[in-house]
Amino acid sequence: MSSFEFSREPLEPARLSTTLADPACGGYSSFEGWVRNENEGRRVERLDYEAFEALAIREGDRIVREAIARFGVRRARCVHRIGELGIGEMAVWVGVASGHRAEAFAACRYIIDEVKHRVPIWKKEHYADGDSGWVNCERCAEAARPDHDRAHGHAHDHRHGHSHEPAHQASAPPARDYSRQVALPEVGEAGQRRLAAASVVVIGAGGLGCPVLSYLAAAGVGTLHVVDGDVVEASNLHRQPLYGAADIGLRKAEVAAQRLATVNPDIVVRAHATRLGADNAAQLLALGEVVVDCTDNFRAKFLVNDAAVLAGKPAVLASIHQYEGQLQVARPDRGGSCLRCVWPEATRDGVVGNCAESGVLGPVPAVLGSLQAMEVLKILLDLPGQLHDELLLIDLLGLRQTRLRAPRAVECAGARCARIEGLPAPAPADLELDLPLAEAVGRGFRVIDIRGAEEIASAPLPVEGSLAYPGEQLFAEASRLLDPSVRYLVVCARGIRSLAVAERLRAAGFTSVHSLARGAAGRQP
Repeated sequence: MSSFEFSREPLEPARLSTTLADPACGGYSSFEGWVRNENEGRRVERLDYEAFEALAIREGDRIVREAIARFGVRRARCVHRIGELGIGEMAVWVGVASGHRAEAFAACRYIIDEVKHRVPIWKKEHYADGDSGWVNCERCAEAARPDHDRAHGHAHDHRHGHSHEPAHQASAPPARDYSRQVALPEVGEAGQRRLAAASVVVIGAGGLGCPVLSYLAAAGVGTLHVVDGDVVEASNLHRQPLYGAADIGLRKAEVAAQRLATVNPDIVVRAHATRLGADNAAQLLALGEVVVDCTDNFRAKFLVNDAAVLAGKPAVLASIHQYEGQLQVARPDRGGSCLRCVWPEATRDGVVGNCAESGVLGPVPAVLGSLQAMEVLKILLDLPGQLHDELLLIDLLGLRQTRLRAPRAVECAGARCARIEGLPAPAPADLELDLPLAEAVGRGFRVIDIRGAEEIASAPLPVEGSLAYPGEQLFAEASRLLDPSVRYLVVCARGIRSLAVAERLRAAGFTSVHSLARGAAGRQP
């Protein structure tokens, strides 16, 4: 029996409490949350509860285990309804059994407080006027109004008879308070309304994306679109605080959207669990008025830049390398320079290592991502001091920053960028393969590992007979190293360098070369 679970059937407190029976326990506390018929002056007819069950059960179990360890109770359990509930039905039940009543009360309160803040549950309220709306279930356990939640605490001390005390009396969370930023003369109430009406597209929810998303959500930017096709990995956690160990293996965009909904329930967060490509870039960028590049490879950065310039939208771009970072704002809407004014030709991935290959300390992307969020807010609020036709370089070891002039290319005129004719054609559908290495070998692919010697030594591929050639050597000596009759699968750490190498080899005429999606790191346990 799981310590946290969902039920589509009505909850029976008497039966549930028997599952905690223990002759060593003298204290028992329970919490019951019920569906009420009114919310903020609107009459409610019924509710629908939905949950991201895989993540919710994992996080709910974690919360119950934390309570048991923290308060020294013997048993605890939480059950939450999902599906359609009528007025007066029980939505959530928490029970705790312990040696004494004080620990049972404290653990019960801890569980319901943590569940309402950490577990991804949503409810849809159906109103009497025919309207309805989804809200994050941070309020699923509120006990502020007696007609909504009834908290019952039953403590039994075998020596002193019976004592009845409330297990939990929580107060309603305060309304979202933007007073500190509204107090700024340059923001004010009008500026806050502009933020609430704004929509921003954030490409990448990793080391840069986490601070960008967190600060924009907290500031009250009305709609955030999170675009990321990756899943959470253990190596992400030291620099991507939107995620925890329980999220490993889940899609970043979806987990980030759920976390941000708890940061600010007033905003709308849309998850796009897909990788930005030439085939979807224009469609995704059309969703917002500002785009933020938080990617970790040159291919994606130049694609974001080019798509933003073609769409005439501001783009806030950043990149990091070990202890350094750089920030640039492309303003095609104001005739400003862009990434190709500095680098006319897109830099190839693999020339400079990304975080997976070169390493990074968590505060480095945090600083650059915070600066990106600041530039976005400056754009939306039309604040002074915006970056324009320049690069900001930051060295976090030496605590130095440098601003370099980056004027627009002389050949560009008006709204036209002479160096961007259009987005590149989408890569062939079979260029990138997403399958286990053992399966690839079984299908007849010859594996080529283009990682460095240290990378290979620290994490060798779990297949026999793979070849090892650095990417540049493979490309330079392809005619000697590759057999046109053999199908090859190129592998690197994250699937970024291998994709670039495979694409170059395809362009050179080697049509049987493929790249392993997500790379070796995404395949290791």
